[in-house]
Amino acid sequence: MSPVVDQSPEVGADTFARLAMELHHSGGVDETVETVVQFALQAEACSYAGVVLTARGSREVAAVTDPLVTTLYELQADLGEGPMVTALTEGVVVHVADVDNETRWPVWAERLPAERFGSALHVPMYAGAELVGVLSLFNTEPHAFSADDEAIAHILARHASVAVASARDGEAMAAAVDARKLVGQAMGILMERFDLDEPRAFEILKRYSQEHNLKLRDVAQELIDTRKLRRTRR
Repeated sequence: MSPVVDQSPEVGADTFARLAMELHHSGGVDETVETVVQFALQAEACSYAGVVLTARGSREVAAVTDPLVTTLYELQADLGEGPMVTALTEGVVVHVADVDNETRWPVWAERLPAERFGSALHVPMYAGAELVGVLSLFNTEPHAFSADDEAIAHILARHASVAVASARDGEAMAAAVDARKLVGQAMGILMERFDLDEPRAFEILKRYSQEHNLKLRDVAQELIDTRKLRRTRR
């Protein structure tokens, strides 16, 4: 096959401004990464795209535009090698220009499914100094990604990184607010039932949490749901 020239449409500031607006209005991490991969299909010379996110040492296939991308991600996770794994563990851009002539990951190359791709581009997603994931672009033809495509992918990954970090912060904040509400409600139950003040009610919940190795919000939820707590250890 002859090399494929850059097929991506012209991408300017207005296009990325639209992306930034769409990401700003995304409801959470899932919606954010879905917006990113769908935008990649429009802005890049790619046939399908995906995002893998990392948090606390774990990896999550967060969004894909084709089931093949999930298959490719899972294969690399099982083997512990491949271009996405390298991009994620080393925090570097990995460009596979022609998969049929790729030699850097021999086991991965041998195990690729019959339905394969021609070229790929894996770009790390950084939020500040933290690596939050990898944006993966695939084309059915080899030599599909030009230097301009890589530059656009970097900008797209940067927008995605900020949006994902913001969405995670928002979800964490919402979870913290929810936990505080649950603890406050549980304290109210104890205060009313046993005529306790706030510090004493909180101390009971805290001690129960430590003795039973449970999160404070889980202890509060148990008390709210059952109106009682299991007997504490003596």
